[in-house]
Amino acid sequence: MIHLVGIKRVFQVGDEAVHALSNVNMTVDAGEYIAIMGPSGSGKSTLLNIIGLLDRPDKGVYRLEDMDTTDLTDDQQASVRRHKIGFVFQFFHLVPRLTAAENVELPLILAGVEPAERRSRVQAALSALGLSGRAKHRPDQLSGGQRQRVAIARATIMQPRVILADEPTGNLDRTSGKNVVQSLEDLNRKGMTLILVTHDPDLGSRASRKVVMMDGRISEDTGAS
Repeated sequence: MIHLVGIKRVFQVGDEAVHALSNVNMTVDAGEYIAIMGPSGSGKSTLLNIIGLLDRPDKGVYRLEDMDTTDLTDDQQASVRRHKIGFVFQFFHLVPRLTAAENVELPLILAGVEPAERRSRVQAALSALGLSGRAKHRPDQLSGGQRQRVAIARATIMQPRVILADEPTGNLDRTSGKNVVQSLEDLNRKGMTLILVTHDPDLGSRASRKVVMMDGRISEDTGAS
């Protein structure tokens, strides 16, 4: 499903070239549950951003479902992201003035989905995550765990093939974090590929495969097929 071959990414910081990723090779099968781990600055988030088409490699080839993404235009990348990839971030990134339902509905509006179908899909998504009673609440009226579950609903409302989660429990208390992880794992059990970045060894141990980054390279890949 995901094939990364010889991926390199270099950032220029002043006079210094920082090699964020150096010759990374990785294959992900559909439906996998992968934790990407490693110390700060090891390349975890850069790798996730390239998989999510939020960044481009300087060298190498990235194929997503047999599509070579290397030379896609910005508009083409945006279209692929919208339909194939869902993002869950540490700080939620919800629109403050919109209700939970309106936040979840945004990707459907951008995709041109008809209003009746939007309402039906939003209701189903919120219900599946235990948020039916919070549909009309704004983010500042929700707990951290509820906001993250709204973010998950928004990330998956387009029924993507891949969910990318960057420290999804990093801003939550333990109980809320556990609920969010269970929500993500439920989606994985339904067939969505789940790739998450985490510093939490307990969360990393829940994944069926662990990829450890060190100095821009994959130093360990446990459970790879």
